[in-house]
Amino acid sequence: MTPVRPATAADVPATAAALARAFHDDPVTRWVYGADAGRRDRWSSRFFAWQLRRLLDQDVSWTTAAGDGAAMWALPDRWREGPADVLRLLVATLPGIAPRLPRVLRGLAQVEARHPERRHLYLAVLGVDPPRQGGGVGSALLAPGLELCDRDGLPAYLETATERNVAFYTRHGFRVTGEVRLPKGPPVWLMWRDPR
Repeated sequence: MTPVRPATAADVPATAAALARAFHDDPVTRWVYGADAGRRDRWSSRFFAWQLRRLLDQDVSWTTAAGDGAAMWALPDRWREGPADVLRLLVATLPGIAPRLPRVLRGLAQVEARHPERRHLYLAVLGVDPPRQGGGVGSALLAPGLELCDRDGLPAYLETATERNVAFYTRHGFRVTGEVRLPKGPPVWLMWRDPR
Protein backbone atom coordinates (compact mmCIF):
# COMPACT_ATOMS: atom_id res chain seq x y z
CA MET A 1 0.00 0.00 0.00
CA THR A 2 1.16 3.54 -0.76
CA PRO A 3 2.45 5.31 2.36
CA VAL A 4 0.57 8.49 3.23
CA ARG A 5 1.32 11.28 5.67
CA PRO A 6 -0.40 14.41 6.99
CA ALA A 7 -0.43 17.22 4.45
CA THR A 8 1.52 20.39 5.23
CA ALA A 9 1.67 23.91 3.80
CA ALA A 10 4.75 22.88 1.79
CA ASP A 11 2.58 20.33 -0.06
CA VAL A 12 0.09 22.88 -1.38
CA PRO A 13 1.61 23.69 -4.80
CA ALA A 14 2.35 20.12 -5.93
CA THR A 15 -0.81 18.66 -4.43
CA ALA A 16 -3.07 21.37 -5.90
CA ALA A 17 -1.56 20.74 -9.34
CA ALA A 18 -2.05 16.96 -8.97
CA LEU A 19 -5.66 17.48 -7.90
CA ALA A 20 -6.31 19.79 -10.87
CA ARG A 21 -5.11 16.99 -13.14
CA ALA A 22 -7.18 14.42 -11.22
CA PHE A 23 -10.33 16.52 -11.56
CA HIS A 24 -9.62 17.72 -15.11
CA ASP A 25 -12.62 15.83 -16.55
CA ASP A 26 -14.72 15.80 -13.38
CA PRO A 27 -18.30 16.81 -14.24
CA VAL A 28 -18.51 19.49 -11.55
CA THR A 29 -15.11 20.94 -12.46
CA ARG A 30 -16.23 21.22 -16.11
CA TRP A 31 -19.57 22.71 -14.98
CA VAL A 32 -17.87 25.33 -12.77
CA TYR A 33 -14.89 26.30 -14.94
CA GLY A 34 -16.09 25.57 -18.49
CA ALA A 35 -14.84 23.62 -21.47
CA ASP A 36 -11.48 25.34 -22.05
CA ALA A 37 -9.00 22.79 -20.66
CA GLY A 38 -6.14 25.17 -19.89
CA ARG A 39 -8.40 27.66 -18.20
CA ARG A 40 -10.12 24.90 -16.23
CA ASP A 41 -6.79 23.49 -14.97
CA ARG A 42 -5.50 26.92 -13.91
CA TRP A 43 -8.61 27.86 -11.94
CA SER A 44 -9.24 24.44 -10.43
CA SER A 45 -5.61 24.34 -9.22
CA ARG A 46 -6.25 27.62 -7.43
CA PHE A 47 -9.41 26.18 -5.91
CA PHE A 48 -7.60 23.08 -4.59
CA ALA A 49 -4.79 25.22 -3.16
CA TRP A 50 -7.40 27.33 -1.36
CA GLN A 51 -9.22 24.24 -0.07
CA LEU A 52 -6.05 22.59 1.23
CA ARG A 53 -4.88 25.77 2.97
CA ARG A 54 -8.34 26.16 4.52
CA LEU A 55 -8.38 22.62 5.91
CA LEU A 56 -4.73 22.20 6.97
CA ASP A 57 -5.26 23.50 10.49
CA GLN A 58 -7.83 20.76 11.14
CA ASP A 59 -5.06 18.11 10.81
CA VAL A 60 -7.25 15.65 8.88
CA SER A 61 -5.80 15.95 5.37
CA TRP A 62 -3.34 13.44 3.96
CA THR A 63 -1.07 13.22 0.93
CA THR A 64 1.71 11.01 -0.39
CA ALA A 65 5.45 11.69 -0.31
CA ALA A 66 5.29 12.58 -4.01
CA GLY A 67 2.24 14.83 -3.54
CA ASP A 68 0.40 12.90 -6.24
CA GLY A 69 -2.94 12.94 -4.47
CA ALA A 70 -4.74 14.04 -1.35
CA ALA A 71 -7.66 13.30 0.92
CA MET A 72 -8.93 16.51 2.50
CA TRP A 73 -11.37 16.07 5.33
CA ALA A 74 -13.22 18.55 7.54
CA LEU A 75 -13.91 17.87 11.21
CA PRO A 76 -17.46 17.71 12.55
CA ASP A 77 -19.13 21.11 12.52
CA ARG A 78 -16.14 22.66 10.66
CA TRP A 79 -17.00 21.79 7.06
CA ARG A 80 -18.81 25.02 6.21
CA GLU A 81 -16.70 27.90 4.90
CA GLY A 82 -16.74 31.07 6.95
CA PRO A 83 -17.11 34.54 5.40
CA ALA A 84 -13.33 35.08 5.31
CA ASP A 85 -12.88 31.71 3.59
CA VAL A 86 -15.47 32.58 0.95
CA LEU A 87 -13.79 35.94 0.32
CA ARG A 88 -10.40 34.24 -0.16
CA LEU A 89 -12.01 31.73 -2.53
CA LEU A 90 -13.62 34.46 -4.60
CA VAL A 91 -10.33 36.36 -4.84
CA ALA A 92 -8.53 33.17 -5.90
CA THR A 93 -11.03 31.91 -8.46
CA LEU A 94 -13.64 34.54 -9.40
CA PRO A 95 -12.19 35.32 -12.84
CA GLY A 96 -12.45 31.63 -13.67
CA ILE A 97 -16.14 31.36 -12.81
CA ALA A 98 -17.48 34.88 -13.35
CA PRO A 99 -19.66 34.06 -16.39
CA ARG A 100 -21.24 31.14 -14.56
CA LEU A 101 -21.26 32.59 -11.03
CA PRO A 102 -25.07 32.82 -10.46
CA ARG A 103 -25.62 29.24 -11.68
CA VAL A 104 -22.65 27.92 -9.68
CA LEU A 105 -23.82 29.62 -6.48
CA ARG A 106 -27.36 28.22 -6.95
CA GLY A 107 -26.03 24.71 -7.50
CA LEU A 108 -23.64 24.80 -4.58
CA ALA A 109 -26.43 26.09 -2.34
CA GLN A 110 -28.58 23.11 -3.40
CA VAL A 111 -25.80 20.69 -2.47
CA GLU A 112 -25.10 22.46 0.81
CA ALA A 113 -28.80 22.40 1.74
CA ARG A 114 -28.64 18.59 1.63
CA HIS A 115 -25.51 18.38 3.81
CA PRO A 116 -26.38 16.24 6.85
CA GLU A 117 -26.84 17.94 10.18
CA ARG A 118 -25.73 14.89 12.16
CA ARG A 119 -22.08 15.12 13.33
CA HIS A 120 -19.71 13.55 10.82
CA LEU A 121 -16.30 13.74 9.21
CA TYR A 122 -16.68 15.33 5.78
CA LEU A 123 -14.54 14.22 2.86
CA ALA A 124 -14.24 17.50 0.97
CA VAL A 125 -11.79 16.24 -1.68
CA LEU A 126 -10.19 12.94 -2.64
CA GLY A 127 -8.12 12.87 -5.81
CA VAL A 128 -5.15 11.10 -7.33
CA ASP A 129 -2.98 12.22 -10.24
CA PRO A 130 -4.19 10.24 -13.29
CA PRO A 131 -0.93 8.28 -13.88
CA ARG A 132 -1.23 6.95 -10.31
CA GLN A 133 -4.94 6.09 -10.41
CA GLY A 134 -5.96 2.47 -10.11
CA GLY A 135 -2.95 1.47 -8.02
CA GLY A 136 -4.41 1.81 -4.52
CA VAL A 137 -3.32 5.41 -3.86
CA GLY A 138 -6.91 6.61 -3.41
CA SER A 139 -7.67 3.82 -0.94
CA ALA A 140 -4.46 4.57 0.97
CA LEU A 141 -5.33 8.27 1.16
CA LEU A 142 -8.87 7.48 2.30
CA ALA A 143 -7.79 5.04 5.02
CA PRO A 144 -6.61 7.45 7.78
CA GLY A 145 -9.91 9.38 7.70
CA LEU A 146 -11.97 6.20 7.82
CA GLU A 147 -9.82 4.89 10.68
CA LEU A 148 -10.49 8.14 12.56
CA CYS A 149 -14.23 7.71 11.93
CA ASP A 150 -14.21 4.14 13.20
CA ARG A 151 -12.06 4.94 16.24
CA ASP A 152 -14.21 7.92 17.28
CA GLY A 153 -17.58 6.46 16.24
CA LEU A 154 -18.13 9.15 13.60
CA PRO A 155 -20.00 8.70 10.34
CA ALA A 156 -18.41 10.00 7.14
CA TYR A 157 -20.06 11.99 4.36
CA LEU A 158 -19.08 13.03 0.83
CA GLU A 159 -20.45 14.17 -2.51
CA THR A 160 -19.30 12.92 -5.90
CA ALA A 161 -20.34 13.78 -9.43
CA THR A 162 -18.35 10.97 -11.06
CA GLU A 163 -20.46 7.87 -11.43
CA ARG A 164 -17.53 5.42 -11.34
CA ASN A 165 -16.52 6.88 -7.97
CA VAL A 166 -19.80 5.65 -6.48
CA ALA A 167 -18.56 2.03 -6.78
CA PHE A 168 -15.16 2.98 -5.31
CA TYR A 169 -16.74 4.61 -2.26
CA THR A 170 -19.26 1.77 -1.89
CA ARG A 171 -16.33 -0.65 -1.55
CA HIS A 172 -15.17 1.51 1.37
CA GLY A 173 -18.52 1.31 3.17
CA PHE A 174 -20.34 4.35 1.82
CA ARG A 175 -23.88 4.20 0.45
CA VAL A 176 -25.78 6.66 -1.73
CA THR A 177 -28.34 8.58 0.31
CA GLY A 178 -29.50 11.08 -2.29
CA GLU A 179 -28.84 12.90 -5.53
CA VAL A 180 -28.83 16.57 -6.49
CA ARG A 181 -29.01 17.72 -10.12
CA LEU A 182 -26.99 20.91 -10.58
CA PRO A 183 -28.64 23.68 -12.65
CA LYS A 184 -27.82 22.90 -16.30
CA GLY A 185 -25.25 20.50 -14.92
CA PRO A 186 -24.46 16.99 -13.76
CA PRO A 187 -25.97 14.94 -10.96
CA VAL A 188 -24.13 14.86 -7.63
CA TRP A 189 -24.45 11.73 -5.49
CA LEU A 190 -24.56 12.19 -1.72
CA MET A 191 -22.89 9.35 0.19
CA TRP A 192 -22.81 8.34 3.85
CA ARG A 193 -20.76 5.78 5.80
CA ASP A 194 -21.61 4.64 9.31
CA PRO A 195 -18.65 3.92 11.60
CA ARG A 196 -17.57 0.32 12.01
